[in-house]
Amino acid sequence: MKAHNFKLLGIDPNGEEKGFSLEDFLNKGKKLILYFYPKDNTSGWTIEAKDFSSKIHDIKDKAIVVGISPDSIKSHKNFMEKHNLKIYLLSNPEKDVIEKYGALGEKKMYGKVKKGVIRSTFLIDENGEILYSWKNVKAKGHVEKVIEKLNEFQ
Repeated sequence: MKAHNFKLLGIDPNGEEKGFSLEDFLNKGKKLILYFYPKDNTSGWTIEAKDFSSKIHDIKDKAIVVGISPDSIKSHKNFMEKHNLKIYLLSNPEKDVIEKYGALGEKKMYGKVKKGVIRSTFLIDENGEILYSWKNVKAKGHVEKVIEKLNEFQ
């Protein structure tokens, strides 16, 4: 299955704000780890973002890591600086890209059903083909599973 194209504003690992598209991350001789999360500074997302950043030395020669949430660029920048993150963070307040990837849906929180971002991760090859996907991700231990799968495709 082909990955959906997008054009979103975001922050690169150096803290620079600019526009990004799917093509910006493809054909670089690396895979793309694209994941969707509900909100900056939530406990689960903080664990996952810090895990990706702390293991970037195991990933950077094989893949580029990009996180997308509805949060603003300002929120992403603060989150990145606070936790010394070394990944890309893109902003999708309209949630259209999140929805295209099937990462927007009904969630049950505190007994109430509401529509929100479902933690999801996609491993995408250099040509934009989705190699593997994870839905309803639990943050703890997830990065290790992604690295394991990434190594299988090398």
